[in-house]
Amino acid sequence: MDRRRISVAPPSIPGFRAVPFTGVIYVMAEAAKLGYAYGHPDWCNLGQGQPETGPLPGAPPRIRDVSIATADQEYAPVAGIPELRQAVADLYNVLYRKGKRSKYGAENVCICGGGRLGLTRTVAALGEINLGHFLPDYTAYEELLDIFRPFTAIPILLESGDGYRFTAQQLEREVTGRGLSALLLSNPANPTGHTIRGQELADWVDAARRLECTLLLDEFYSHYAWSAEPQEEGLVSAARYVEDVNRDPVVILDGFTKNWRYPGWRTTWVLGPRSVIDAVTSSGSFLDGGGSRPLQRAAIPLLQPESVRAETAAIRQAFLRKRRVLVDGLRAAGLRLEVEPEGTFYAWADLSALPEPLNDGMGFFRAALEEKVICVPGEFFDINPGKRRSGRPSRFRQYARFSFGPEEEFVAEGARRIGELVARHR
Repeated sequence: MDRRRISVAPPSIPGFRAVPFTGVIYVMAEAAKLGYAYGHPDWCNLGQGQPETGPLPGAPPRIRDVSIATADQEYAPVAGIPELRQAVADLYNVLYRKGKRSKYGAENVCICGGGRLGLTRTVAALGEINLGHFLPDYTAYEELLDIFRPFTAIPILLESGDGYRFTAQQLEREVTGRGLSALLLSNPANPTGHTIRGQELADWVDAARRLECTLLLDEFYSHYAWSAEPQEEGLVSAARYVEDVNRDPVVILDGFTKNWRYPGWRTTWVLGPRSVIDAVTSSGSFLDGGGSRPLQRAAIPLLQPESVRAETAAIRQAFLRKRRVLVDGLRAAGLRLEVEPEGTFYAWADLSALPEPLNDGMGFFRAALEEKVICVPGEFFDINPGKRRSGRPSRFRQYARFSFGPEEEFVAEGARRIGELVARHR
């Protein structure tokens, strides 16, 4: 990965280092130099990492006002207010743990001020271990895995020819062969959209239990599971296959950012064994001190199971339509999708068959900006903590990620402009 093109200069005063932007933040900053601003009607932001946040047919009404009680003027507990912690636990028990003796309780939940902060708290609590992570995966993992030094980050390459799949048998070989004590991954996966579900996910949880390897599962797109069976209601979670909530090595991160379409609330959670939650809470005591009390209280009604089911069904109806628009548009333009997204709201496209300079992720990104279209170059998803592979070209330099998170009209227009862009270069 050529970091010279995407890093930032160090501060001009002593003691500070250069801190790179994550992929999405970088592309937004570059677009802003050309006049982009959020909500600008002339731009098609196919690079955005958030879903559309307005009303959807069949979805519960959007919350537009938040009241602040007298007690809300005080700090929230570092682990979150008890009522919200219990509501999260209750939701998981209803959705995934019917008929199971072991249930989640408030003590199994830690509320955090955003997804990255939940990950940061969790990673800060890890010990001196080997931590596996996949390539490609979520861009923000890179700096996160580099900041905390007790553990060693071990990359595991996923192959496009296999549809970015990784079986439980392969997992077992990696865990035993590399001595992994934990594995970090997004499921459904950002950026590829690959989704581990059903018996395959059950096998992963079983392998983690047998091998004593903790699964750190970023499930922020778990309500965007397009390949889910009808009985799964479009919902995918490892919580369905946990036997004992306080013994099984399964830690889940989720929140209101994607699955409830409230990214601006920065209200998320970590769910897992009580001992892990205690450690994550302790790390939060020095990292951030706790989240917003008024927003935590306002979020409790959003966790009613019927409200969640209605929101998920509305997402499924609207986003499956946008998925078709984007996938068909990209393919018509000559971009190659090795697999259609099984989850998330992203399409991971191979640009190698396009004419220069569009056959390079950065080249495509720059050319698309001139058309007021934003995407994210694939090399950002080549997670490389510590820059141990610096100087080598990224395996994903000829890929880009495209989002169907925006409203449908912008997805369709963005796909149309991409088609015209490619046609002009042929």
